[in-house]
Amino acid sequence: MSGQAPDRATNRAAWIGIAPAVLLLATIQGYPIIRGVYLSLTNTSLLSPNVSQFVGFANFARLLGSALFEKTLIVTLVYAMGSVVGAIGLGLIAALLMNSDFFGRGLVRSVILVPWATPQVAVALVFVWMFNPDYGVLNFALKGAGLADEGVLWLNDPHVAMTSVLLVTIWKIFPFSALVLLAALQSIPASHEEAARIDGVKGLAMLSEITLPGIRRTILVLVLFLSIWSLRRFELIWLLTRGGPVRATNTLVIDLYREAFINARLGQGAAIGVVGFLASIVITIVYYRVERNAARRAGEP
Repeated sequence: MSGQAPDRATNRAAWIGIAPAVLLLATIQGYPIIRGVYLSLTNTSLLSPNVSQFVGFANFARLLGSALFEKTLIVTLVYAMGSVVGAIGLGLIAALLMNSDFFGRGLVRSVILVPWATPQVAVALVFVWMFNPDYGVLNFALKGAGLADEGVLWLNDPHVAMTSVLLVTIWKIFPFSALVLLAALQSIPASHEEAARIDGVKGLAMLSEITLPGIRRTILVLVLFLSIWSLRRFELIWLLTRGGPVRATNTLVIDLYREAFINARLGQGAAIGVVGFLASIVITIVYYRVERNAARRAGEP
């Protein structure tokens, strides 16, 4: 009993200490979320945002009954999965490279960080020029190498546009994954790798038996953050394709922007935003369950 009082006092002091931050977050983020949920239940126009007509779940019923919105959900899922898998895969390769000892490692680390440090608008404009079907450098290289007779419509072909957007996205965000994974790699005790080498483990076996288990938690956290960021990424997609062609790259956030600020239907746009918010919550719940089950199997606290 005597040990419980100090614990309660410590918990109380901790809650008092974080109370200002909690209140600040509740004010800055809580109100917009509540306001967005309310707007999603109304028929509100951008031209008169203070005049709302409560319509209940009519906006959501309209979304769920729309074949176009179903396609938007599929496109969003494809984009999120592609960008997450690509960024973590390329980031892991870059992290393994940066973690090895070779001449010029500092220069390589600096070069790898360039995409992450480059503004998204600049990245999009440069790649729009590179993807140009008439005078873009990519088609020029393909024709010069004899790999294509005609220019590829990188951003104008519905079958190629998503791949092009994913290439730009992965190039832009993989340095973040590389840095996080590099820190995780450097936290693996050297004794583990030395013991594995003594046992004859090398190459891919070292990667699968020592490296990947050692950075498992970091990879899960990356999947969580990159997935949520993919759901809300706007600038790159809008500047590259504006959601086209034929809605081939039309993700939730592009649909939200178009409905709310182009079609002036704030209520419908807010409903799309609520769907994206719920998707983020689902991803977070799945992450915590996977992490808890993995920790339980490993016997971790």
